[in-house]
Amino acid sequence: MEALYLPTFVRLFKSLPPNLQTEVIEKIELFKNAENNKMLKVHKLSGRLQGRYNFSVNYKTRIVFTYSKSKPREAYLLAVGDHEIYNT
Repeated sequence: MEALYLPTFVRLFKSLPPNLQTEVIEKIELFKNAENNKMLKVHKLSGRLQGRYNFSVNYKTRIVFTYSKSKPREAYLLAVGDHEIYNT
């Protein structure tokens, strides 16, 4: 799986503390291997975020993403942060 970073994701990522940035990078690397999806708790979102997915970085931090419609092995990372990212 290839992970592509949207500008919003990059902006939010840069605002994270350095130690959390390191943890996010580690989880993205795990996400690239579909076998780790259960460990990362990848799941579909509903409601206003229907059609998007997320996975856990840690107990508090999540990454919201969507799969590419044209390339099945690509995912677009949309946002990273605590549960407030569901409101962006």
